[in-house]
Amino acid sequence: MKNNFLNHIKCILVGIAGKLIIDVLFWTIRIEFKESAKVSSIISSKKFIMAFWHSRLLLLCYLFKQWDGVSLVSSSKDGEFIARILQRQGHETIRGSSSKGGLRALVKLIKLLKERNRPSVIIPDGPRGPKYKVQPGIITLARKTGYPIVPVSYSAKKIKVFKSWDRFILPYPFTKCRLQYGDPLYVPASANRAEENRIRINLEKELNRVNRKVDSYFGHVIK
Repeated sequence: MKNNFLNHIKCILVGIAGKLIIDVLFWTIRIEFKESAKVSSIISSKKFIMAFWHSRLLLLCYLFKQWDGVSLVSSSKDGEFIARILQRQGHETIRGSSSKGGLRALVKLIKLLKERNRPSVIIPDGPRGPKYKVQPGIITLARKTGYPIVPVSYSAKKIKVFKSWDRFILPYPFTKCRLQYGDPLYVPASANRAEENRIRINLEKELNRVNRKVDSYFGHVIK
């Protein structure tokens, strides 16, 4: 009982401290946006599924705080910490992944998105990879909701690249960030398994293209 209480307090403190640190970090950073008119109209509608690699989590969840978005987060212990921060940022979180509770979480996510117009955030290579490989859940979500998938990435002039499985990036304070949208992808309601797989591969390619493009803008090569 005591350990459960202490873990609960720890998670609350992580959520508060995590949000505060991220807010202060990006308050010091100049952020530049690169998007097309097509993407801009989709974002304004709030009917979209935002997709980005696990390594680019930090800025993107910060930018979409208070959007009444729904985020799918791993059921792991690390996922609990991420969920607490996202909740403090104004995201609703659903726990589940490809390895645990994924189907149940996906069904709940579809239901929530159909209730009213609100965006969703999916990290298609999370929670543990393999990195830069799209899992099929996001394609099913797009087919069931009719929402377009919007690929996006960001990079920064000065960054710390961690030696983690996802090659997570952390921008330094007072640097310059650039956010880059890719071309949106649509999954027809009538799509069969072969077509879903084709779109999944196209999403993977587009996310990798956007990653390379925004990294190369600052002269980075991250593999």
